Amino acid sequence: MISPAKVLFYLIEFINCYAAVYYSNFLFFYLRKTFGFGEVENLLTAALGGFVYIIAAWQGGKLTQRYGCIRMLYMGCCGIILSLILGMVLTTPTAQIMVFCLWTVGVCFIWPALETLISERSGASLAKMVGVYNITWAAGSALGYFTAGILIEKLGMASLFWLPLGLMVVELALVPCAARLLKKEKDRPCHEENLTSAVCEADAKRFLRMAWIANPFSYVAINTVIPLIPSIAEKLSLSTGMAGIVCSLWMFARLAAFAAFWRWTGWHYRFSWLAGSFLLLIVCFFGLLMSPSIGVLLVAQVGFGLSIGLIYYSSLYYSMNVTENHGSNAGLHEAMIGVGLFIGPAVGAATLYLFPTAIGIGVWSVGGLLCAGFSSLIFVRRFK
Repeated sequence: MISPAKVLFYLIEFINCYAAVYYSNFLFFYLRKTFGFGEVENLLTAALGGFVYIIAAWQGGKLTQRYGCIRMLYMGCCGIILSLILGMVLTTPTAQIMVFCLWTVGVCFIWPALETLISERSGASLAKMVGVYNITWAAGSALGYFTAGILIEKLGMASLFWLPLGLMVVELALVPCAARLLKKEKDRPCHEENLTSAVCEADAKRFLRMAWIANPFSYVAINTVIPLIPSIAEKLSLSTGMAGIVCSLWMFARLAAFAAFWRWTGWHYRFSWLAGSFLLLIVCFFGLLMSPSIGVLLVAQVGFGLSIGLIYYSSLYYSMNVTENHGSNAGLHEAMIGVGLFIGPAVGAATLYLFPTAIGIGVWSVGGLLCAGFSSLIFVRRFK
């Protein structure tokens, strides 16, 4: 049974994810429409945010381990609120990029803290808690992207800041309530089967390393796709609202994957599932960015979301299926995400800048990077 405190933390997680997607994913539409940012500028902005994410997530995990989850939730919420207020009053492109970086730091204080809180034993198994965690944030992401485009069209681009700001104020108000509930609850025994006992310790560590390799590359793909969605929408003659609806399908597919892999655990410590999902990711990445029609775009998104679902689930589950240092491991898990958030758009922007007339060069360069990542996975598998 999931404790009342954790239910409230899941609610905080949902709100946080919806607000994060509303701001960060549609920031690229804002930059394109307000300041005339093209593909290179949007990719560079995404790369800078990814670089900040690496450092902030790593330190956020260490600070969570040292100072506790609740304190980090307060700091993260306050940091995001401050950044969104600055976003409403600062009107230059440089200022908006700096606001994005400050927002990223705040987010990186929140996620390791939430991951640590849901992983602490309280009468429910780790597999169940991580499963609900994944479904919650994936639902927030999918709903956020599906509705954000329509809401921004109705409420105006200024809502990119004030709507997430209002949600973060609600989230901040919920933190002390959840903290009081958590303090009152007594620890209850967990009947989780320790899956690392079913495999040798060396294999468990190897699967963790492989998942930490695969997950950054999945975010290489994600953070290359998201800044280019405005360009995809323009090519397929989609409005901002329609782009939000059509291009959110992969997020719903990821949500479905989380639900399926939560209920069925046969993928645990199975290399074929991890490798197969990586190959599917590569194929669908090309299909998504080079799709000639909406139909192809939709099909590619389904495979894209399913593959990312298993890769992310593997990374988080293997990271948290340990007996200690949950905060540090959660920070490293998020930092690995940051590596992908940085590398993908950085490579895409560099190739577009160096070879501006080459058709599809950004897509092919990042696709090649994903193939290199798959080779790394095979190497780690074969050489212990």
